Amino acid sequence: MTQQEQITKTIAFVKEQLSDAEGGHDWFHIERVYNNAKLISKSEPVDAFVVALGALLHDIADSKFHNGDETVGPKIARTFLLELNVDSTVIEHVINIIENISFKGGHEAQKFHSPELDVVQDADRLDAIGAIGIARCFNYGGFKNRPLYNPDIKPNLNMSKEEYKASTAPTINHFYEKLLLLKDRMNTKTGYKIALERHRYMEAFLEQFYKEWSGQS
Repeated sequence: MTQQEQITKTIAFVKEQLSDAEGGHDWFHIERVYNNAKLISKSEPVDAFVVALGALLHDIADSKFHNGDETVGPKIARTFLLELNVDSTVIEHVINIIENISFKGGHEAQKFHSPELDVVQDADRLDAIGAIGIARCFNYGGFKNRPLYNPDIKPNLNMSKEEYKASTAPTINHFYEKLLLLKDRMNTKTGYKIALERHRYMEAFLEQFYKEWSGQS
């Protein structure tokens, strides 16, 4: 089986696995991250096959939807890639990407580093900011029945990984606890350039949000 055939089968597998997923973590999220990763890869010295598989499988079982269990996704990905007879070194690299891509509150040291992870991580983070990021943020907040905003509940910028995962704060707080931090955490020049524009869009959105909240014209 060629690498392209393996990618095609991976796409079909992910579509099936995420057919009933929450709207911000569904196949279309994966597709956007995959396309972002391919774009960034054009200017980075990476293994395009590893990047493709990492992007396609990075959210195959997001721990948020599995009671916080971070082992489910890697297990599903490993089993699937073994069935495809993907080279063992590629499988290990992809698993490392899945296990290390997440933001997790932004204070936990990343245990694995590679140019391929840098690309997939940037691609994923780009989908968390800008217009799409805003839409996903409120979609997930609605999914969890969280308030849009509460002026009395301030953002917590020093959360541990456990506090971040357990947070029930209003959706607006997530902008300060994660989304507005991502621009300066991009790994690649291409990722940063795209992030800068999307970051500015979020700042403009928040400015308008607060005006409307307080009844200003």
